[in-house]
Amino acid sequence: MGNAGAPGKTAKKPASAKPSKAASTLAAGLEKLGLRRPLDFALHLPLRYEDQTRITLLSDAPAAGPALFAVRVRNVTVAFRPRRQLLVQVEDDSGRANCRFLNFYGSQTKQFERARDEGLTLHAWGELRSGYLGPELVHPTISKPSEADSSEAPADTLTPQYPTTAGVSQTQLRQRIGKVLKDLALAETLPRNDNTSDDTSDHTLHLPPLNEALQFLHAPPPDVDVGALNARSHPAWQRVCLEELVAQQLSLRKARLARRQKGAPVLRGNGSLTNALLKRLPFALTKAQERAYGEICADLNESHPMQRLLQGDVGSGKTIVAALAACQAIEAGYQVAFMAPTELLAEQHYNKLIEWLEPLGIRIAWLSGSQKKSERTAQLSAAATDAQLIVGTHALIEDTVDFSKLGLVIIDEQHRFGVAQRLALRQKGNNPHQLMMSATPIPRTLAMSYFADLDCSVIDELPPGRTPIRTRLIADTRRDEVILAIRNALAAGEQCYWVCPLIEESETVELQTAIDTHALLSDALPEYRVGLVHGRLKADEKATTMRAFADGEVQLLVATTVIEVGVDVPNASLMVIEHAERFGLAQLHQLRGRVGRGQRESSCILMFGQSLGLPLSQTAKERLRIIYENTDGFAIAQADLQLRGPGELIGKRQSGVPMLRYAELERDADLIPAAQQIADQMLREARHTQSDLTEVHMDRWFGHAEGFLKT
Repeated sequence: MGNAGAPGKTAKKPASAKPSKAASTLAAGLEKLGLRRPLDFALHLPLRYEDQTRITLLSDAPAAGPALFAVRVRNVTVAFRPRRQLLVQVEDDSGRANCRFLNFYGSQTKQFERARDEGLTLHAWGELRSGYLGPELVHPTISKPSEADSSEAPADTLTPQYPTTAGVSQTQLRQRIGKVLKDLALAETLPRNDNTSDDTSDHTLHLPPLNEALQFLHAPPPDVDVGALNARSHPAWQRVCLEELVAQQLSLRKARLARRQKGAPVLRGNGSLTNALLKRLPFALTKAQERAYGEICADLNESHPMQRLLQGDVGSGKTIVAALAACQAIEAGYQVAFMAPTELLAEQHYNKLIEWLEPLGIRIAWLSGSQKKSERTAQLSAAATDAQLIVGTHALIEDTVDFSKLGLVIIDEQHRFGVAQRLALRQKGNNPHQLMMSATPIPRTLAMSYFADLDCSVIDELPPGRTPIRTRLIADTRRDEVILAIRNALAAGEQCYWVCPLIEESETVELQTAIDTHALLSDALPEYRVGLVHGRLKADEKATTMRAFADGEVQLLVATTVIEVGVDVPNASLMVIEHAERFGLAQLHQLRGRVGRGQRESSCILMFGQSLGLPLSQTAKERLRIIYENTDGFAIAQADLQLRGPGELIGKRQSGVPMLRYAELERDADLIPAAQQIADQMLREARHTQSDLTEVHMDRWFGHAEGFLKT
């Protein structure tokens, strides 16, 4: 790549000389940006572009946005009010303006004075705005024209602005990238469509070759549509996004193929436990549940490890499907580990599984972080010997936990666990089958891109008897009306939730707290018992309160989002969510799903902040609108994807999946099917040729990243 020193210096340093501080800073910055190979520089693409290819008169400055001006310096002043600043009065043939610098060096003052005295013309890049002293450019980028004719623009291409970090300037990046591009000759790795001619225009989508696309994106001509470039909708950007999506699809498919090469226990049951469980249930499975279990059952019969994601909306009945899978594994003589992210949720699963499976003679163990030593020792012994089903939290993956014959791992709310945690549990056995469950529906584009390595089962049907939930939006200035609605519901023998986003008062966010709300509602409703549950309570305190609520001894439960998932109280018919604008869409949908589980008509009141007089943000308004208008979890998840992007929806899975730098799921959704087809074609061709372009392609986009998909 060469050094970034001043041009013209030929003297070499002794071999033993240490690099300068500036060179060390630059090297550290480039390393931080992941720029190691020449290819890394070529693929380090601009965030946006500036048009410095034409000079604009001060009088013709655009109403908004930056422009390039050729100006002469008239006056240089260091002012001290309201704060120390450098004011440089400039002019061109059409008018005058001020350049204002709030942070500057003394040398800059001298440079401007020299330009004034010598009558030099300077180029100033910035946005001309109306200021106290007239038109002004605040902190413009100043350069000295190198050409004799200073009226000509300094660039003949758009100026790229790259992602950077401390110690690495835009100029240094442009110089290094420019040097790489001179010798850039990337071979095409994507297969050509047989129907195209011999040129390398893209095979399926008529996009430019990668080499041409990269050269274009680093130095676009001035007549190109800057808006299309910045929006990344230009064909050159589309080619880059397609290449990246193909690399991701290849990594997912290779991980899936690698897993299928591993041996796993064949869990072919005899039906004794599954049939007995189905006969004992007070309800019949829905068609969607039957279909999902059928898919899981077929996987468990295979000799390679199942890797299946079971997703379904709130209350769709995923747990009973998981219980049937557990029964099949136990019939085959193997153990099952069932892990949930919180103790509250894990304990609810434990209690439900005890109710369903203990009467069948299944021995169930329980492991959590809050257990006393004697109890934990006994449960560890059971897990290592005769327990057939072990339920717990992260405690299941600790080194002290051993299983005698682990055949199936079930992970609830899988997006809350990291790659390392899921891998640690799987390594407790000899390639056990893995079933992951999620009550956060995954949008189709997200599933196609980030979960393409998994088999997916969807429970898209709610059990009969689930009553529709009415959603209402109410300002917190009408709190008294909400309390009256609660009083009426309690008087009718129903139960209610009141959810708050904070546990105790915060100095930075003035929200009603769970503790204060509990005190307020206890005073307002003295004839009823009001419970309080939050994350800082001890596990036994939470369990006692939740059990009292489930048994009807507590009529109103004030809680934080610890009750977001898993809580099942059919008599609860009213959910109040305090400061609903502070919650994400997935959380709001999960919380709303805590009611409507019985025969009673149910409501969810989304109470948003108005009492402090602060306006809601546009994003908050949009979230409330979406949750108010939709009850379908998949529609809500799709809207959530558009608002937040994929990161939060996929959770910590991203630490084990190559993340996309340039492609965006919503914008580039139409490229994903093409990327899948190309990846499949490349894998087919790799099996019949000596050269494996799949590895070249993946290395090109992901470098030396390790362990794309370990789970």
